[in-house]
Order: sequence, then C-alpha cells, then structure tokens
Amino acid sequence: MDRRRFITQFGKLLPVAGAALYLLSDKRNLIRADVEPFAESERFYEPAETEILFLASLAPSGHNTQPWFVQYLEPFHWIIGNDRSRWLPAVDPNQRETILSIGAFLQNIEYAAGHFGYACDWKLLAARNSDEKVVEVSLKKSAYAADFAIETIRSRRTVRSNFANEAIRRDDLDYIFASEPEFFRYLPPDSDASRFINEQTIEANRLQAYREPAQQELRDWIRFSNREARKHRDGLTTGSMEIDGFAGWFVRNLYTHDNVLSEDFRERGLNKVSEQVSAHGGWILATSNDESVAGLLEAGRRMQRLFLRVRERSIAIHPMTQILEEPATCAILNQAVGITESVQFILRAGYVNDYPPPVSMRRPVGWFLRT
Repeated sequence: MDRRRFITQFGKLLPVAGAALYLLSDKRNLIRADVEPFAESERFYEPAETEILFLASLAPSGHNTQPWFVQYLEPFHWIIGNDRSRWLPAVDPNQRETILSIGAFLQNIEYAAGHFGYACDWKLLAARNSDEKVVEVSLKKSAYAADFAIETIRSRRTVRSNFANEAIRRDDLDYIFASEPEFFRYLPPDSDASRFINEQTIEANRLQAYREPAQQELRDWIRFSNREARKHRDGLTTGSMEIDGFAGWFVRNLYTHDNVLSEDFRERGLNKVSEQVSAHGGWILATSNDESVAGLLEAGRRMQRLFLRVRERSIAIHPMTQILEEPATCAILNQAVGITESVQFILRAGYVNDYPPPVSMRRPVGWFLRT
C-alpha cells in the first residue's frame, strides 16, 4: 500500500476507532442508585437486620473508607468493630476520625432500629481508639416505632458546590443545632474567625497535598473508573468529588492512580479548595467534652444528627477537616477562634437551591459482616 493510500484509509478509521472507544468508555458518573444495596443472599438474617445495617452504613467517613465491621453474635445482637484495614494513618494517625465515623454509624443504627420498632441497648467495649471491638449492641422489640423519617438517612449526602454566600439565619441555626447548641459554634462568613478558617483550610490542604504519605493515601482511596467504583463500593468517585460533564468523562477514562501524585493534580485540587472557601454561608465547628472513646463516639453521633437535619432547611454541610489533621494548623486553631473545647469537625455550611441525590458508594451488608 502506498503512503497516500495508507493515510487516506487511516483517516477513515480514526472516527470509527474513536466512536468505538467512546462506546466502551464510562460515559457518566456511577452513583449509588445504580447499584443494588445488597444481594438476595444477604437476606438470610432477619429482614429488618439487613435494612438496619445497610442504613447504618450510609454514615459518612473520611475518604469514604467505611471503617466499620459488624460481628454477628445472634439475631439483633452485634458487636460494632473498628476495621484497621480501613484506617487512614497518614491523616488520622490516632484513629480519632475513625471513631467519629463509627459514632455516626451508631446513630444511624439507633434511628433505623427505632423505625422498625426496636430499642438499642449499648455497651462500650473500647478503651482506646485503636481497639478492634468498639460497642456491643442488643436490639429489643419496643412497644412502638419511633417517629423518625428514615428517608433522611437515605438522602443524606455531602454537597461541595454551589453554596450561597448568605449567612445562615438564626432560626435555621436553632433548628439544626436542636437541643445541643453548646457543642456547636457558628462562624458567620464575614467574621474574622471565618476568614481565619478560610486561610488555614487552604494552608492545611497545601501542607497535605505536598506531604507524600497523605497524597499517597488519597491516591489509594480514589476510584476513578466506574468499574473500580462498582468493584470496591467505597472510596472517592468522580461523582462524590463532583467532577461532572466532559471533565468527569476525561478523568474516569484517562486518569490513573499515578496522576494523583502529579504536580498538576495537586495544584488543581488546591485551586478547587480555594474556590470552595470563597463561597459559603459560614463555618460550623463541632466540639466534644473530651477526647475519650465515649466522647468521640458521642461527637460522631451528634454530627450525624446535625447532618440529618440540615437538608430540611436547604443547608448543605461539607466537612473540611484538614486543619485538624495537620499539626501546624491544628496547634493554633482554638486560640484563633476563641474556643476552649476540643474541636472534632470543621464544617463548611451554606444554603443551596438544589439538593442533589446521594452519589457515594456503599458496600453491601455482607461485605462488612463477620460471623
């Protein structure tokens, strides 16, 4: 074949190859609604148990690691455990965030159990954050079902974009803080404390982005392709990172884990953080009485209660905890914002016009159940 003919034929094949590549690619973000929550084979337990445990698993966690397991002792009698294979040693070396996440998991159990007519009897087992067995729980049949809208657990999500710059109104703060205002501090967007959190969030993210173990840990929990997301049902997907449209297609199909360690990826992430902290309705700091296992579990439960109330007021909250994860920024936080209590969560808050459906993956119950 002569050179001119080869070029002509190759030019004809390019659109065909491109179309084939596109048809075989991930054309949209995989979201939670695209996957079955559990397999029929997992329903050999009491039906309500499967539902309660899946609802519990909708709790948030850092990098969406889902750091819990459930040891099945007998029907409605379980041990909630701390799965060390899902720890984040680079950003959470003392498992503080792990215990907070397990606290949120426990709160979901209590709400879901009440919905099905059960009351929870709790027994603390862990003395340290690193202990494997955290809490023993027995569910006892109650005379009535709790009046809780269980759909709020299913619809909860972390929203990262399109926050209004309007300060959160006092009546809305009173509603979302409910009977626990002493554990929350609201920083209006035009306050010095809020501006300090803006600046330090950018700085903490920069420190973390260029701290190699932290960036490698992030790399290990990103699920770029839909195939990877479906396989693992955890971690950060393009959907949960809110990378949509052509950018989402490009990342899902052409990025690899090695890209996370590139200069370009780090700087793009930092630019996104700068955009985020420039648009919000203030910060919410959630505190605890102490740093004990019991104190952290209760702080995690309290944060989940907040998370399940905000949507009713069209408020989104976006946990941005990097200040607490970097020693240099954490050391100056309390004095700068005038808080003496232990800060456990730093939440970017803001009104949103459109509350999108949940997108982050969750493992089926059978994947975190131990018998």
